[in-house]
Amino acid sequence: MSKYYSEKIIIYTDGGSRGNPGPAAIGVVIQDEKERTIKKYGEAVGHRTNNEAEYEAVIFALKKVKQLFGGEKVKKMQIEFRMDSELVTKQLNNEYKIEEEKLIPLFIKIHNLRMDFGETVFKYIQRGKNKEADRLLNEALDEGGQKKLL
Repeated sequence: MSKYYSEKIIIYTDGGSRGNPGPAAIGVVIQDEKERTIKKYGEAVGHRTNNEAEYEAVIFALKKVKQLFGGEKVKKMQIEFRMDSELVTKQLNNEYKIEEEKLIPLFIKIHNLRMDFGETVFKYIQRGKNKEADRLLNEALDEGGQKKLL
């Protein structure tokens, strides 16, 4: 971590839909730099594709972190996203072009939200290392509503 940043936050995100497109949900796990969980969220997000839900999870997480820590503090934080969608990770890292038109406004929204933060990085992880975010999104899908956990 750069010396400039006073704190690092790790965020596991996952998004998925049943039917693709179909009923969709997100899972978000926010942790400190020692990987201790600060907050967990699972929430239904309506009718989306898997990729749209992945983007929605990142948007949700950025908004929640800003809400939890405040605008001034997040400017000094390093935010590391860990996600199991290689496509979305590479799109957010500007390695892949976005060809799905519905994703472009979501990408722009993330880009604009990131301006309020210090460093934000996106890392691809294997699905097996994203089990908690996946569990939260599936619970939200099963319940068809909103679930927030501490």
